[in-house]
Amino acid sequence: MMVETDLIRKINKLRKERKAVIVAHNYQRPEVQDIADYVGDSLELAQISAKTEARVIVFCGVHFMAETASIIAPDKTILIPDENAGCPMANMITAKQLRELKAKHPDAVVVTYVNSSAAVKAESDYCCTSSNAVKVVNAIPKEKPIIFIPDQSLGGYTAVQSGRKLILWSGYCPTHHRIMAKDIKAQKEKHPGAKGVVHPECLEEVLNIADKVASTSGILKYCKESGAKEFIIGTEIGIIHRLKKENPGKAFVAASNLADCPNMKLNTPEKILWSLEDMAYRVTVSPDTAKKAMNSIRRMLEIG
Repeated sequence: MMVETDLIRKINKLRKERKAVIVAHNYQRPEVQDIADYVGDSLELAQISAKTEARVIVFCGVHFMAETASIIAPDKTILIPDENAGCPMANMITAKQLRELKAKHPDAVVVTYVNSSAAVKAESDYCCTSSNAVKVVNAIPKEKPIIFIPDQSLGGYTAVQSGRKLILWSGYCPTHHRIMAKDIKAQKEKHPGAKGVVHPECLEEVLNIADKVASTSGILKYCKESGAKEFIIGTEIGIIHRLKKENPGKAFVAASNLADCPNMKLNTPEKILWSLEDMAYRVTVSPDTAKKAMNSIRRMLEIG
């Protein structure tokens, strides 16, 4: 149980006064996860933001996640504690670049990973998550070419799993690409019998030697349901805090301690307090962009 310090008391007081909830991505600092009302993946938290009766959502994640929450919950005030918490992969493609790519492939259907800006989502036909990318791609008619952006690693994995040839963009997650196959092998030698569980944003060489490839929610589910007692986790190291809390009888080790996203870690309890005090930093999406982006999200949700 978290000790209620003066800082936590101030946060809780303002949380109540502002009719706010605090949501935190699985990769956030442990102390941020512990303060949050909800912890989850980006789309899950955006959906929670829409369903909750709270008027204010303090979104502890990175900017594109807060944008998605703003799109899905336009009647809520969406705040991000640190306005500099961006996503390098989301920044690797712009709406202009996507329009140029679409012009080269006018018959293609655009499938966009949710780890992208609202402006890019607005130029897309479908969104997808790391857990449903294969399902979304498989729902598109076979004769249709598919542009998959921005993550080449998730795109490559999706192409293999679906058997579809995809037009890929050269975007990637720097944090996940710091995990190497040699890291998994080294941890396997130290922890014989441990299951290697990795995120599809990882390099192909890492995916090929994993026992399980899964999204953040998939990693949580697999580790909870597996009979194994020890796991090597190949994703951003923040998730290990939640894994340990939910599975006290099991052991978790990071595939690489370099898989630590500096952008995710910008949010702190102090910044959460300041965010609630100043109602900053507000994240909004223009109505036109939000409407177009919501169409691509809705099409994904209709597939499941």
